[in-house]
Amino acid sequence: MQTYSIEKARQRLSQLVAAAHTGKTVIITAENGTAVTLVPSPPKLRKPRKAGSARGQVWMAADFDAPLDDFADYM
Repeated sequence: MQTYSIEKARQRLSQLVAAAHTGKTVIITAENGTAVTLVPSPPKLRKPRKAGSARGQVWMAADFDAPLDDFADYM
């Protein structure tokens, strides 16, 4: 865990963000005692998509593109 003052963190913010992305925890402190912590974001738990995984779950009626009776007046 690394601790930096606001002044030092301002000078090397991109380096501190890169360190947080690699898994390190960075603490930035102010003169009045307050602190901000940069931590790595949690990993995504979503499974990757797989092509064809919905096969058999979606169907289309044979008369899908047939004209509708309600619109016969407009044709």
